[in-house]
Amino acid sequence: MILAVLQARMGSERLPGRPSMPLARAPLVVRQIERMARARRVDRIVVSTTTDPADDALEAVIRREAIAVHRGPPQDELARLAGALEAHPADHVVRIGDDSPLVDPDLIDATIDLHLSERADHTTNRSPGAAFPAGQGVEVITADGLRRLAADSAALRLRAGDARETPPPVRWSSLALLAQPDQGEVRWAVEGPADYAFVAAVYDVLYPANRAFTSADVRRLLEQRPDLASFGGVRRL
Repeated sequence: MILAVLQARMGSERLPGRPSMPLARAPLVVRQIERMARARRVDRIVVSTTTDPADDALEAVIRREAIAVHRGPPQDELARLAGALEAHPADHVVRIGDDSPLVDPDLIDATIDLHLSERADHTTNRSPGAAFPAGQGVEVITADGLRRLAADSAALRLRAGDARETPPPVRWSSLALLAQPDQGEVRWAVEGPADYAFVAAVYDVLYPANRAFTSADVRRLLEQRPDLASFGGVRRL
């Protein structure tokens, strides 16, 4: 059983309300769920968000899409991820952030395939020097590994008295799906207003013709549109 957890919240510091921002006449988070749902190796999708009242509206949007929602501590992303696993038991967890409405279903599957074939504890496709674009990031971790990581983090918080965002698992075997050439400087992630405008422009062109447009379709568009390829002064291709 493979559980994909989309970690989303309305309170992004750089782009508040990001999950609800419109893409092709639907909230960004809905468009991202559409893409994640096309991954063949994923058995179930859960959206993990916070107990902050600001995320009540996000929960309502997600439930209208018949997608499960798990809510947890606002300042502890790892606890929310582990809580989603406990609420929806699985053998492996796929973690994807809510800044990725161009996430590639085939890339999700490829990362899972590597993780399973090599029996790794943790697998990523964002390894420095051979990374896929920001906004295409996928992490896969075994359920046992996630539980151990959450327990270790909780123990550290008790000793240090501070909250921690998700650290990489460092005590288990970790693999990377490598991009050749390195695309780590390419940004398709929606981190700020210019990124949102870029992704909205991509959706406006590609989505009406093909709701299941691929990363290859995005790259072909960018090759034809130099204005988009460097939109906002950022490398997009």
